[in-house]
Amino acid sequence: MKLLTLECAKAIRDAFNEYNLEFRLVTQRAQRRFENCDWKGSQRDSVERIELYNLFVNRTVTELKRRLGYLSRDKPLWKAIKQCFEPLLTDYIDSEFTKTFFNSITRRIFTTVGVDPEVEFVTLNHSPLPQIPHAIKSRIYYRTDEGLQSLFDRLLEDFAFATPYQDKAGDIAFIVRQVTEYELEIKGAIDKVEILEAVFFQITRAYLVGRVVCGTSSSPLVIALKNTPDGIFADVVMMTITDVSVLFSYTRSYFQADLETVSDAVVYLKSLLPHKTAGDLFTVLGRAKQGKTDRFRNLLRHMEKHNEQFIHAPGERGLVMIVFTLPTHDIVIKVIRDKFAPPKSVSRNDVMARYKQVFEHDRAGRLADAQEFQYLKFERSHFEKSLFEELDSEARDSILLEGENIIFKHCYIERRLTPLNLFLQSADQKAAEKVVYDYGQAIRDLALSNIFPGDLLLKNFGVSARGRVIFYDYDELCMVTDCNFRDLPDAGNDQEEMSSEAWFYVAENDIFPEQFIAFLGFKDDLYQLFMRWHKEILTAAYWRDLQSKHRLGEVLDVVPYHHYPF
Repeated sequence: MKLLTLECAKAIRDAFNEYNLEFRLVTQRAQRRFENCDWKGSQRDSVERIELYNLFVNRTVTELKRRLGYLSRDKPLWKAIKQCFEPLLTDYIDSEFTKTFFNSITRRIFTTVGVDPEVEFVTLNHSPLPQIPHAIKSRIYYRTDEGLQSLFDRLLEDFAFATPYQDKAGDIAFIVRQVTEYELEIKGAIDKVEILEAVFFQITRAYLVGRVVCGTSSSPLVIALKNTPDGIFADVVMMTITDVSVLFSYTRSYFQADLETVSDAVVYLKSLLPHKTAGDLFTVLGRAKQGKTDRFRNLLRHMEKHNEQFIHAPGERGLVMIVFTLPTHDIVIKVIRDKFAPPKSVSRNDVMARYKQVFEHDRAGRLADAQEFQYLKFERSHFEKSLFEELDSEARDSILLEGENIIFKHCYIERRLTPLNLFLQSADQKAAEKVVYDYGQAIRDLALSNIFPGDLLLKNFGVSARGRVIFYDYDELCMVTDCNFRDLPDAGNDQEEMSSEAWFYVAENDIFPEQFIAFLGFKDDLYQLFMRWHKEILTAAYWRDLQSKHRLGEVLDVVPYHHYPF
């Protein structure tokens, strides 16, 4: 039996190593995709890489069930396998991630409800990044002794691609200007620059990620590179935590960065962005399962520390989802209702398919990353009375009641945002103008990635801590290419013009952009600003032009950094 337990532990470790190798092989294609402007290929790689985790977990579960036979659900045996497994990870920097892989296997085998410490690694009282005394070693250092121009000349030489820079001298001058402005702002000279060896690729751009060091202080340094038919050029230089934080947001597609180990890279990135959780950073590096695990552990730690009940999340009651949160925590939990009130006509399967679509699609920095969970267990006393009653009466397909516990058979967890309609009620004029502009830009960015939100009401958008407008209600989300954008017909007479109902035929997928503004409810001054900046969104011609480009297979550029026009 001892030999069998050791063999199973090694099989799980080896399966993780094989998964990790395959993950890296897919990631290593990113540079070639970037050099060849193969954006479609990059999108396919992103989806393939996302699906690898479940592929390897399912394959390993099947193999272990075959090997163990009738013992495959023997709890004492799995306790012994777990005990054998941990010593195999002594030299693993990514040991926590490897334990998460182990947990995924036992949860599939036992259909675990809640957590089971006997066959899972569930420790809550330590960092997900233990035993990592240093940041990532794979970085290149540049001294400023010879001047900034020479420094960045060497840096771009070190990060040469098969496609040449279209104007390397111009790029160096541009980067030097940006860094010099930073030096003037902080009134100090930069001592050195350090850059990670791994290039961070994301759809149409590549990022050189590191920091500048000034004495005992440092700041992020991210140089964004864009490839075009004329060659590569430096598009922007980011040197503030705010800018880099937006780039490493939970609303974006995962980076393709070929990292030999992940946890030490997370340590380094967290030193640049201290407010980011380890789970956030695991996720943006494509390790969504570890990010998901860390998010749930953070929730449990918060519940241990704070005596709070789950309450309804701020905002209007959803027709499809029951949404709840903890008063002082930064996540919301969404549970699908049993029945959807009119005018909603989607099914439960439709909703789940749309959340899966968002998980795999280019989120363009405008879609919240919703993490899917199964069989979470909480004590009933942790729920405010009216919330529990609503769950009990309207979400019985999604929950089970077991004694004093509520088991969520299926739910989604997202980062909590301030609903846009509520934000505008209390925002000062400057903040209101900024989010109204960004609301229109969010619709544009989604459209460029072939996403139509379906329902443009302000309540379906949220405002992040960084002031960005994010779409989070996916009930009616669809592809731009699946819609029929029509011009609103002219009324033939006064009776038609005054009618509250359409006097013309409207098919299920017909959309009339001219009508969008009627549902938004902006105050007059904000309405005028929206029309000044985004009037074309209200025309069918704008959407039909995007449709044509998407249908021709173009990958339209979504700029991941915006400058506001005020």
